[in-house]
Amino acid sequence: MVIIRTKFALHKHKDVMLEVQNVSLQFGKRVLFDEVNLKFHGDSCYGVIGANGAGKSTFLKILAGEIAPNTGGVNLESGKRMAVLSQKHDAFDDHKVLDTVILGHKELWELMQAKDAIYAKEDFSDADGLKAAELEEQFAEMDGWNAHADAAALLSGLGIIEATHDKLMSELSGNEKVRVLLAQALFGNPDVLILDEPTNDLDVSSIHWLEDFLLDFRNTVIVVSHDRHFLDTVCTNIVDIDFSKINVFTGNYTFWYQSSQLAAQQRVQANKKAEAKRKELQEFISRFSANASKSRQATSRKKLLEKINLEDIKPSSRRYPAIIFDQIRDAGNQLLEVNDLSASNEDGMLFNKLSFSVNKGDKIAFLSKDGLAVTALFDILNEKRKADTGNFTFGQTITKAYFPTHHDDHFDGSDNLIDWLRQYSEDKDEVYVRGFLGKMLFSGEEVFKKSNVLSGGEKVRCMLSKMMLAQGNLLILDEPTNHLDLESITALNNALKDFKGTVLFTSHDHEFTGTVANRIIELTPKGHLDKLMTYDEYLANEKVSAQRAVMV
Repeated sequence: MVIIRTKFALHKHKDVMLEVQNVSLQFGKRVLFDEVNLKFHGDSCYGVIGANGAGKSTFLKILAGEIAPNTGGVNLESGKRMAVLSQKHDAFDDHKVLDTVILGHKELWELMQAKDAIYAKEDFSDADGLKAAELEEQFAEMDGWNAHADAAALLSGLGIIEATHDKLMSELSGNEKVRVLLAQALFGNPDVLILDEPTNDLDVSSIHWLEDFLLDFRNTVIVVSHDRHFLDTVCTNIVDIDFSKINVFTGNYTFWYQSSQLAAQQRVQANKKAEAKRKELQEFISRFSANASKSRQATSRKKLLEKINLEDIKPSSRRYPAIIFDQIRDAGNQLLEVNDLSASNEDGMLFNKLSFSVNKGDKIAFLSKDGLAVTALFDILNEKRKADTGNFTFGQTITKAYFPTHHDDHFDGSDNLIDWLRQYSEDKDEVYVRGFLGKMLFSGEEVFKKSNVLSGGEKVRCMLSKMMLAQGNLLILDEPTNHLDLESITALNNALKDFKGTVLFTSHDHEFTGTVANRIIELTPKGHLDKLMTYDEYLANEKVSAQRAVMV
């Protein structure tokens, strides 16, 4: 699929402001926000971060007026328009796809309906003519004549083909509905744009298109995302929700993370002189600013970093899991041989005649336009399903550890977490088992939780504890970052980068794949590609190939 990238003519930027004044929100005894005061300015993109349960999505709902705080309020500058990425995927089922996008600009849509209703009158009067002329003038001022073309361009950019544009929303898949609702939020140049996890269900090409759109966008964007690469690409500021307080920091996610880690180290080194601390932080800012100028971000964002007040850099109170994958032994030279492996489902072939050898130290990212293909391969390698044809052989020195993307069947019992993890451990000692749970931030009374009441993120952390216990020298991971917060994703990312063994994995997280993989295997129904290169090199090659295809 070729993605058409269209740059929209944007209105002249004004410093639109959304102001949060003395906002507090409490559920029972739990205080989510306490006396929050913030100002969101014009040409800036704010990435909202916080641990699972910190209230990121709730905060966006307060900004959008969907939830009323206990105290305080939110003020949008008079005459400005806010657009919000809808989470109600079935709300527009009775509308055509193209109309659903235009509905993102409610005032324009109502104007179009009023105009059409007047022209449809059989007894068209002089008064109707005057009213129609008035509506036409307003319509032109809103750039209404380009509405359908702009909506169609947004849909095409997000991978919704033209043949779909006149269909009813009810005819679309869940994945397609999410993309249409994203186009709806982007439509009509809103003054404030609020996006909750906009990259979910987008492929790589669509994410790149969205990044480019937001980089060109000249109004205020407030976004929640677990995609670190996306946050780094589009954000000028980070909004950190921590201990009921919300603070805004200049820079993207990586700058916030590295600066908060440096500040935390300095706090531990209490005897370090103030001048030495200041010099260390200043050198860090200079290094990061130099790197920022080479990125896809505008040079103006580099200048923002250079103006940072050193006092703004503070340590985070976030807790990061201690994920460490130790090998029970080093692998020999024979790791894994796959020969003519094929798999299919009721919809057709997933992959066909797949053959490859795994070398010691390989960290292979498996890609496919159909995620079921990689899951099928990993399940076959772990004897969870049978291949249609072919065979595979692991070396005698190999100890596997597997993280399946579908793992709810591991949690259908009522064991507490100690007993749940103990069943996978040769050493049954409670202190030993609790140590692995503690590394994944289960402490105190939390270890007595029943395994069948865990959240999605808690289940993933338990599965990672199980993997660490296995001490495998070959790790197989199917979408391990799903349901994890940014802290856990970062810890897992670092653990796999440091791991001395071999890794086979798939992930939609760009940063995760880009920093772990040294080899790419792409599965297709007709064959496969096997490239000894990084993910970013692979994407660059794919982009060149797509451009050549268009020119031909």
